[in-house]
Amino acid sequence: MPSDILDAPAVSAAPPGEPDRAAPRIVPRRRTGQWASAAVLLALLALALVSVVRNPAFQWDVVADYFLTSAVLRGLGLTLWLTAVVMALGFALGTLLAVLRLSANPVLRAIGSGYVWLFRSMPILVQLLFWFNIGALYPVVLGVKTVDLLSPVAVAVIGLTLHEAAYAAEVVRGGVLSVDKGQLEAAQALGLGVGRRLRRIVLPQAMRSIVPPAGNMLIGTLKGTSIVSVIAVQDLLYSVQLVYHRTYQVIPLLLVATLWYVLVTSVLSVGQRHVERHYARGTAGAR
Repeated sequence: MPSDILDAPAVSAAPPGEPDRAAPRIVPRRRTGQWASAAVLLALLALALVSVVRNPAFQWDVVADYFLTSAVLRGLGLTLWLTAVVMALGFALGTLLAVLRLSANPVLRAIGSGYVWLFRSMPILVQLLFWFNIGALYPVVLGVKTVDLLSPVAVAVIGLTLHEAAYAAEVVRGGVLSVDKGQLEAAQALGLGVGRRLRRIVLPQAMRSIVPPAGNMLIGTLKGTSIVSVIAVQDLLYSVQLVYHRTYQVIPLLLVATLWYVLVTSVLSVGQRHVERHYARGTAGAR
C-alpha cells in the first residue's frame, strides 16, 4: 500500500454538530514469521546445493565426460521412443476401454471394468516379467517360437502399453463424464452417430479434463520406462548401468541418468502447461 495513503490525515466521519472522531488508519499486516521461515528455507537450500556441488564424491567431472556419450544418447533415444509408443498405444486402447465402460451394454461394461481392475491390480514389474517368460506357457505361436517372436523391446512395449491403457481408460472416462449431458442430448437430437458424437462433441470438450492427468501419465511413463532395464532393454538407465559395471563409477553415472530425466521431464512439463492453456481458452480458470 502506498505510503502517502497511510500518512494522509484521517477523514472525519462524524455528522455535523458532533465532535470529530478520527477514522482508524489501515496498517498492512506484518508477516514476519513467513519471511523468517522463507529465509531459513532458502539458507538450508543454499547449503544443500553447495554441499552437492563441492562434494568430490559426486565426481562432476566424470558426469560431464559421460553426459553426451553415444551410449547414453542411444539409451535416451530408446527411452523417448518407448515413452511415445506406449503413450500412443495406451491411450488408443484406453479410449476403447472407456467407451466400453460407458456403454449401455452390461457385457461390454463388464469387459472394460474387468480389464481396468486386472491391470491396475498387477504391479508393472510383475507384468513385464510375466510377458518376458510367456514362452513357458506358449512355446510356439502361429508356428513361430515365442522366444523368437517377442524380443525384450517388444515385451516392454506390450507390458507397458497394457498397464498404461488401464489408467488411460479412467482418465478418458473421467473426461467424458465431465461433459455436460445437455451437449450429448443435443448431439443425439441432431442425429449424430456414436462415433461422430465422440469425435466432434465429447472429446474436444473433455480434453480440458483429460490433458492434466494425461500429462502426468506421460511424465510418469517416461520415468517408468526405467523398469525395463530388468529385462535387458537398453534404455537410458540400462545404458549407464553397462558403463558403471565396467568402470565402477556408480554415483556419477546415476547422476547422468538423473540429469537427463530431469531435463526431459522439465521440457514435458512446459509443453503440458501450454497444452492445458490451449484447451482452457474461454474458461474462467484459463491462465
